[in-house]
Amino acid sequence: MLSVVQTILRLNTNVTDIFNCPYNQKDEQVRLTIEAMRERQEWEMINNPEFGLLHVAAPDMRVSTRKGAPTPDDLDELLALVWKKPAFFLAHPKAIAAFGRECTKRGVPPVAVHIMGAPFITWRGVPLVPCDKLMVGCHMNPRRCGGRTNILLMRVGEAEQGVIGLHQPGIPDETDIPSLSMRLAGIDNRGIASYILSLYFSVAVLASDALGVLENVEVGSYHDYR
Repeated sequence: MLSVVQTILRLNTNVTDIFNCPYNQKDEQVRLTIEAMRERQEWEMINNPEFGLLHVAAPDMRVSTRKGAPTPDDLDELLALVWKKPAFFLAHPKAIAAFGRECTKRGVPPVAVHIMGAPFITWRGVPLVPCDKLMVGCHMNPRRCGGRTNILLMRVGEAEQGVIGLHQPGIPDETDIPSLSMRLAGIDNRGIASYILSLYFSVAVLASDALGVLENVEVGSYHDYR
């Protein structure tokens, strides 16, 4: 079943008619709205209680850190779970920084690679991709959680029986972006035009061994290197 992120965008038609150079006001507002919807989509794909990756990982595909901080040993344990063609680790930037500190402490600095023009550190040849949708701590009681998060490791692609994204093409009022519709809901007596933007999506794990989770990752450990 697909989930949907829906947003109502309201624009003053007078503004869009007059102030449309050098930038088209409507196009720019739509672009910013879609970017915000994409951010929400990413959060849902990881944290949604029904289909989010953190919740659908199999119990035997979860492992906890040994001492809290993410060490090379911990990532090796995760690689031992997802050993068939692992594509990438997914981690909060603070978790990646914490892993880098542990590597520095042990004298094994991770190798960096460039993917699509951006640098990523790797472990055992598998890149660590940053994602701020993997929450650190707890919004309700951050002190109790102690600055902990999770690290994901996944195999991706339908051909590899991995993690795949789902969408619904051919929906009414679909834009150039698949599964994203934009419909004019009307213009009121003040000249305010309302648009309803709907984005349909989901994510699926085709085989249980395609997704592993490293839990209880502490991001607040620092070392004195003197």
